Amino acid sequence: MSEIHALFRATLRQFFQNEVLPYAKQWEEAEQIPRNCWQKMGAAGYLGLDIPEDFGGTAGDFEMSKIFLEELGRLGFGGLAAAFSVHTFMSVPHIVRAGHPALKQRYLPGAASGNLIGALAISEPFAGSDVSGLRTTARREGNRYLINGSKVFITNGYYADFITVAAKTLPEAGASGISLFVVEGSWPGVRRSKLKKMGWHCSDTAEIHFDDVEVPAENLIGEENKGFYYIMDSFQMERLSAAIISIAGCEVALEKTLQYMTEREAFGRPLSRFQALRHRMADLAAEVEITRAYVEHVCRLHASGAFAVKECSIAKLKATELAKRVSDECLQIYGGYGFMEEYPIARMYRDVRAGTIAGGSSEVMREIVAKILFDGVAYNPVYDSQAASESVTHPSPSAAELVRGLPQRFKKGKMPQYAACVHLKLHGPGGGEFTVRILNDTCTVEEGLQGTPSCSVETEAALYADMETGKIRPEQALFSGKLSISDLGEMMTFSSLFTKLKEKNN
Repeated sequence: MSEIHALFRATLRQFFQNEVLPYAKQWEEAEQIPRNCWQKMGAAGYLGLDIPEDFGGTAGDFEMSKIFLEELGRLGFGGLAAAFSVHTFMSVPHIVRAGHPALKQRYLPGAASGNLIGALAISEPFAGSDVSGLRTTARREGNRYLINGSKVFITNGYYADFITVAAKTLPEAGASGISLFVVEGSWPGVRRSKLKKMGWHCSDTAEIHFDDVEVPAENLIGEENKGFYYIMDSFQMERLSAAIISIAGCEVALEKTLQYMTEREAFGRPLSRFQALRHRMADLAAEVEITRAYVEHVCRLHASGAFAVKECSIAKLKATELAKRVSDECLQIYGGYGFMEEYPIARMYRDVRAGTIAGGSSEVMREIVAKILFDGVAYNPVYDSQAASESVTHPSPSAAELVRGLPQRFKKGKMPQYAACVHLKLHGPGGGEFTVRILNDTCTVEEGLQGTPSCSVETEAALYADMETGKIRPEQALFSGKLSISDLGEMMTFSSLFTKLKEKNN
C-alpha cells in the first residue's frame, strides 16, 4: 500500500470510530441507518469510490474500495456492511458503467453525496440465484415502460430513493430478454414492506411490489435485453466484496475472543492456558490466514482487470463459510456469555449467517466452479469486452456459407420424427436471414424468414462463424450477451442433429 492508502485507512477507521460505532447499537434497535449518517459518509467521500469525479464521486482505485470493505467488516455490524456495500458496489455501478450521461447526472451526484440511497432489486419470491427465471416484466408503451412484479430480500429496499431493477422486456427470450431500469421508490405503483430478519438488523430489507409502475424510457440502463449479462458481469465484484468483508469479520472475531480468553478464568487459570482451546484458536487463525491470502490474490486479479469468475466464486464460498465457522467456534469459547446480546460475538454469530446465502449461495458458488472444471464453461465480461468485440469483427469463413452447408452435415436417422423451423438472423458482412427446416428426416435451408419458428437465433455473422468453426464456445457467446436464443432447449436439440465441422473433416 502507498502512503495515500494508509492515510485513507486511518481516516476511514477514525470516521467509523467517531460517527458510526457510538450509535450502531441504537440503529440496530431502530432497524434503520439514519439519513444524516449516509450524508456524513457521502461528505467524507466514502460513498463515491466507484463514481467518476464528473458526477460528484471520488473515483478511488480498487485498493481504496478494498480498504473500505475491510473496515466495514471490522465494525462487527453486518447490517452496516450490507447497506453501504450494496449502495456503493451493487446498485450504483450499473449506472456508472452502462447508463447514458443524463441518467448518470440524475442519480450519481446524489448517490455520492449520500442524499440518495440506492438498492439493487434482482431476487424474487420464485427466482433467487436463478436470475434467468425472473417474472417481473417491463412492457414498452411509447416513451415509457410499465413494470409489474415483485422483488424480495432487497437490502436498502425499504428506504431507497432509487432502485436498480431487473425486469423482463422480452419474456419469451429467457435470459436474453432481461433489462435493467432505475426506478424511484416514491413513484406511484411502488409498494414496499420491511422484512423482519434474524440478523443485519440495522440495515433495512424489503419486499417490493411493482403495479403498473411507469418508468421513463430514458431510465433504461444500457441496452434493452442486455440486463442479464450486465448482472452476471457485476456478480464478480459483489462476491469479492462478500469475501473481503467476511475475512475482516473473522479477524475481529478472533481478536475479541483471544482478548476474552486472557481475561476469563476457569478452574483457577485463564482460558488461554487450556490446550484444547489454544489449539482450536490456532487452527482457526491458520485457516483465516490462508483464506485471506487467497482473497488477496483474487483482489490482485480483479484490480488488474481479469474477469476472474472462478476465483471470485471460490473466494466468496470459502470466506463466507469460514466466517460462519469462526463465529460459531468463538461463541462456544464465550460459553453462556456468548449467548448474551451485550457481547458482540452474539451479533456476529447472527449476522454472518446471511453471508453464505446472499449474493449467490454456497451451493451456487460450487456449481459455478464445477461448470468451469467439468463442463469447460467460460465466462466473458460484457462491459468493455475487447475480446468479445474482436471475436465478431473478422468473419472467416462466411456465416452464410456455413448455414447453406447445414443439409450436408445433417445426421439423418438420428431423430426421424423430429420437426423444427429455426430462424437465423446473422448481422453484418457474410450474414443474412435464413430459415432452416427439419421435416421427414430432411434438412433444408431457405433465404429469408419463412413460417412460424420453433426457435429464433440472432447474433453477428462473424460470431456465428466462430462458433461453427470452434473458435468460441456457444456458452461464451451466450453469457457475454452476444447471442440471443428464444428457446435454449429447442436449440440444443436442433444442434445435436448436425456434425461439428471438425467431426466432418475427420
